[in-house]
Amino acid sequence: MPNRPMTEAFQASPRARRGPGRAHGHARRGGPSRRAFLGCCGAAAAAGLFTGLGGFAGEARAAAPWATECRPALPAAAAELLQRTWLGLAVDQLWDMHCHLLGNGDSGSGCYLHPSLTSGFDIVERARRRVILDAACVDPEGASIDEAYVRRLRELADGFPPGARWLLFAFEQAHDDTGGVHRERTTVHVPDRYAAGVAAATPQRFAWVASIHPYRPDARAALQQARRDGAVAVKWLPSSMNIDLRDPRSLAFGEAASGLGLPLIVHCGEEKAVPGAQRDDLVNPLHVRALLERGVRVIVAHCASLGQAADLDRPSAPDVPAFDLFARLMDERAFEGRLFGDISAVFQRNRRPAVWQALLERSHEGRWQGRLLHGSDYPLPGLKWLTSLPRLRAAGLLAEADESLLAELREHNPLLFDLALKRCLRRGEARLGPEVFATRRHFGAAA
Repeated sequence: MPNRPMTEAFQASPRARRGPGRAHGHARRGGPSRRAFLGCCGAAAAAGLFTGLGGFAGEARAAAPWATECRPALPAAAAELLQRTWLGLAVDQLWDMHCHLLGNGDSGSGCYLHPSLTSGFDIVERARRRVILDAACVDPEGASIDEAYVRRLRELADGFPPGARWLLFAFEQAHDDTGGVHRERTTVHVPDRYAAGVAAATPQRFAWVASIHPYRPDARAALQQARRDGAVAVKWLPSSMNIDLRDPRSLAFGEAASGLGLPLIVHCGEEKAVPGAQRDDLVNPLHVRALLERGVRVIVAHCASLGQAADLDRPSAPDVPAFDLFARLMDERAFEGRLFGDISAVFQRNRRPAVWQALLERSHEGRWQGRLLHGSDYPLPGLKWLTSLPRLRAAGLLAEADESLLAELREHNPLLFDLALKRCLRRGEARLGPEVFATRRHFGAAA
């Protein structure tokens, strides 16, 4: 697929207005006006924007209520479910390797949200922001979104036994092909220094992941600084940030990161939540091959489980499911030990049952064993309409007895819900084994 210059892409695409598919703060709010806003219109808008399934809007409207409840203490009924969840897991090895930070900079964090998310006439974009804040139990009219988001995340983490940790993502701005920042094409920005500071404040629970654009003139220096500040990986979202993985600057950066013990966490497959630069041609899983051939360790976010991409290995380059291209790379023996996939968001309703089944089966046996990594994509587990327990049960992956227990747990602690759900899923004898949740070993740069 041809790689259009960033300037051309800007001229060809509409103004970046669609907001974050990730993260914010704390504090339960309520009241009729909020529920009214987050009712029919909010659910319908968010359904299409976050899932890519326009027909889902009717089902979202039917949820009663669909907004996150943010209840406090865990219900007594959760005890048996959680006992099964922790059975066989080494808690000190459990690092949720896909957890988002987000804020609006009201605490001096340097975080940024595109103005379309908070002002203007686009009700869909403003609904998107409200829905995401709802998932993180953040009051959008509260004193500080930055602080509320982190406070809520700490509260949820405290529901886990000591030793469990979360890798908090910084998030780079969009850049053009010359390495210049394009603020107007940036949906969300979370600076490295902010992610490092949040992690340093609660080191028993958090570590952090840098996000550095490889086209930046100071990219190598920023990488060195991130390593000194304790970063354990680097996160890229190519379509949002305008990063071509095949560009010589990307390849050189990847080699430098690997030399420092830092894997690249790269989003592949369709991106609905953070459109940014809108370079959908840059999230083809086959682009990862160029990095792998240089010896770079790559973790493909969400296992490229959403959308389609051009099959560049075939002369006609037909569009095929992006997951199939990811699976092709995973099955290449030369990339064992270098290519991994994180399973955050993969069991949401917008993924195909065939993807769910393949992940369970290939984790259970074969060369994928030990190469799938647990991540939550927080705060998305708090959006209860994104994960359909009845649909998972209908696909034969979830026992009926577990459905109500999981639904109740989700209202109290969506991070525990996400973990418990993945531990409950089965297809015959196939399941996600303990090695999927022993993620700490993949981040050798950690102190």
